[in-house]
Amino acid sequence: MATTERDYYEILGVARDADEAEIKRAFRRLARELHPDVSEAPDAEQRFRELAEAYEVLSDSERRATYDRFGHAGLRRGGFEPTVADFGSVSDLFAAFFGDDLFTGRTRRADGASRGGDVQAVVEIDLEDALTGVALSVPVEVALPCERCDGRGAAPGTGLRTCTSCNGAGVLRRVSRNVFGQFVQQRTCPECRGAGQVLTSPCESCGGEGRLAGTRTLEIEVPPGVEDGQRIRVRGGGHAGVRGGASGDAFVVLRVRPDPRFVRDGDDLHTAVRIPMTDAALGTTLRVPTLGGELELEIPPGTQPGDLRVVRGQGMPSLHTGRRGDLYVRLDVAIPRTLTDEQRELVRRLAASIDPDAYRADDEEGDGFLGRLRRALR
Repeated sequence: MATTERDYYEILGVARDADEAEIKRAFRRLARELHPDVSEAPDAEQRFRELAEAYEVLSDSERRATYDRFGHAGLRRGGFEPTVADFGSVSDLFAAFFGDDLFTGRTRRADGASRGGDVQAVVEIDLEDALTGVALSVPVEVALPCERCDGRGAAPGTGLRTCTSCNGAGVLRRVSRNVFGQFVQQRTCPECRGAGQVLTSPCESCGGEGRLAGTRTLEIEVPPGVEDGQRIRVRGGGHAGVRGGASGDAFVVLRVRPDPRFVRDGDDLHTAVRIPMTDAALGTTLRVPTLGGELELEIPPGTQPGDLRVVRGQGMPSLHTGRRGDLYVRLDVAIPRTLTDEQRELVRRLAASIDPDAYRADDEEGDGFLGRLRRALR
């Protein structure tokens, strides 16, 4: 049975017009309540993961706008995958959002390893590329694992030792007493930064960081039908983790360049073709542009300005089904601005010879200008 997707605003307990500060406050408050070191609720872990996913969407203005307009389906169509799936435990996930664990004062790994940060790259493609799909090589500046120490941060042949400042606890505690009782102050150890261990001999190449700045080339496949602003996630394509931790992810934002011939509306394309009034009156065969080349379109006699022709299956492919949308061709009837005396006389003679009924529009049937205007304003 399909699971019901809960509303992200409901999960965070905020109004739909909540600002960024309200969303952040709500997340931090609920996250502390649902942490496994505090909450005894059997579903605390699942609720925290839902909470983290809701915050990941609503704290990002672009994702939030997509969600507000299209809901969960819109996010999926845009390639959104929750980051929460990358973490094995709530403690790891909590640390990813808040850094050191606020309840124990320790980092998630005793050896100081932590997940690398995510990166984002923006690439531009043409509308034709969005039609067919395209393979891209995208360079990104990231932190790469140090080859000399294999990302561990320690010089070859050396390892870790217990921090002498905190004796491996990762925190420094100070106990004070007064008339009100005993108070304990606790802070992260500055020498080991909460790991409880320090390098015996840091790697000379990376200074013990385990990472060096470099360039990684992402090889991505852009599927047919992508829209402007959609993102492709490359797992492990981000910054290398600290001291052997997992790499972050890379997000490639696709920008589809505007095409001067078409306006895109979802999977449909719209274009306009200008034809002389004589062709509109007599009928003609036009060659109209499509993304696959040109095609012939029959224009019947008596075509009116603004008439619309629909060419089925000449739009963009759907990301989900592959079925192509339609091409809408709007006909713009051109009236000559200048005429010679001879031409003007010919037009006068033509006008005098045409019966007024030839201009009649069956508005009551919705075929004339007034009918089209009513439909457009509905």
